[in-house]
Amino acid sequence: MIFGYSSLFPPDASELALPDAASARSLVAAQRPDILDWLQRRRQRLLDHYGSGATPTLDRASDAFLLGLARLGLRHGRFGADFHAYHNEGHVLELADQRLGALEKSIGLNALPLMDWLTLALFAACHDLRQREPNDVPGPVGGNEAASIAETLRILDACGYDRVHDRALYVAMELMIAGSTFGFHAKPLSNSAEAAIGGGALARHLPGWLDQTLPDWQLDPAITPGLRLARLAADLDTANAGESFAELADSAIRLCREHEMREGRALDSPESAKPCLAFLSDGQEHFFFELHHFASREGEHVFGPGKLANAPRVRAVSAALRVQFADDAPADGHAVIAAYSRLAG
Repeated sequence: MIFGYSSLFPPDASELALPDAASARSLVAAQRPDILDWLQRRRQRLLDHYGSGATPTLDRASDAFLLGLARLGLRHGRFGADFHAYHNEGHVLELADQRLGALEKSIGLNALPLMDWLTLALFAACHDLRQREPNDVPGPVGGNEAASIAETLRILDACGYDRVHDRALYVAMELMIAGSTFGFHAKPLSNSAEAAIGGGALARHLPGWLDQTLPDWQLDPAITPGLRLARLAADLDTANAGESFAELADSAIRLCREHEMREGRALDSPESAKPCLAFLSDGQEHFFFELHHFASREGEHVFGPGKLANAPRVRAVSAALRVQFADDAPADGHAVIAAYSRLAG
């Protein structure tokens, strides 16, 4: 489509193991049948609102959602052997159930057409599909995001979407996932693209980048609606800043655990103490006050009040954590996480 990433990232073992919606449904039914129950409740809620004529649209979107969730669960979640504490099938539900649900309740289903709601849910399922890509792509999009785009387009193909007839959906998914590239708030991983975008979500900077790479992009009728969804998707992805402080702290701990795992440091080793302390103190302040910005009016309306309420506690907990270990260095990462958890509780 517009970025041309598909040929750069071929299918891996997880993609080959779950080639279609039927295989995904079987895996989820065996591992997390509650997800199927949730998906059915959500489908019924949308049917009640939009009418039975929406059934084919909902069914196809549900298939794509399940395939994305199952692939992530197998690759980096509890369905497989390479568990990531944050980027797993639980994060899909954080966005698709908790945060998208909050948005639906706040602005009402009538605020967006059905396909936009479904596209946001597909973003939840697919934006973090790949987490271990060793190489970047030219431009500001991270390697993980570019690979996730490539796989997402194949998921849409596998679930009966057409790249010509449904081009607006394909373009929207490209823009949304590209826009989720984020400047990481601790030591950047190799493909974080932080330097290229100056921190924060790329979604806010996509028009400027498109001006440089696709100067006639405004003539493409699919791109402007996709950019709007990209800004909203970025706010859903980083809405932990505006959730309850307990949820914000929990996400910070999971990200910390995953970051240390990705860096090859065991949490019970002394070498993990300093980076965990930096991540959960200075790193949290950097993310919250410097990197995070709302990208959409809707996102700020729903999650902005929560962020304002969290601000003093982020500063207070970060300061208290630094004070606790000012004289006696923590033994290891576990000690830092335990102290942070007590202070945030």
